[in-house]
Amino acid sequence: MKSIVTRYNKDSEPIHKRDLPLSTYRSLSEFRHQVRCFLRFSEDAARAHGIEPQQHQLLLAIKGLPQGKTPTIGELADRLQIKHHSTVDLINRLVSAGKIVREPGRDDRREVLVRLTPEGERILRDLSVEHQTELTKVGPKLMRALGAAIKLAKQRGKGSS
Repeated sequence: MKSIVTRYNKDSEPIHKRDLPLSTYRSLSEFRHQVRCFLRFSEDAARAHGIEPQQHQLLLAIKGLPQGKTPTIGELADRLQIKHHSTVDLINRLVSAGKIVREPGRDDRREVLVRLTPEGERILRDLSVEHQTELTKVGPKLMRALGAAIKLAKQRGKGSS
């Protein structure tokens, strides 16, 4: 197997790591392909319901927050892994479309919380049913691809110890 230089240690000596076997690249590629297929389905489904994929993600993030979390702009930005101002823009568009509303916080009236409107609830419910149906179809392939990638990663981990 060929070695490649990946970084330097504190003494500016190259640290070599072995290249990965072709099976690892294939496994990672298949997993990425399966994830992308599901995401493409999700994007298309959101658009078919008249909203953008990130708007669907925001609706789901609001409804699916873990227990004890509140739907603040900061929390939602973290859940979506986007910047605060991008979350504000997304919220503004969904408020304008009548899918969510802003409300002051219960304890701190300066805090801004968001919640779904009945229309937002309906769209999210319809999309979630479609996503569950799709997962029953593609889930087994996705799980196999993930399992294979994890198995190869564990084998690599044992081999490098």
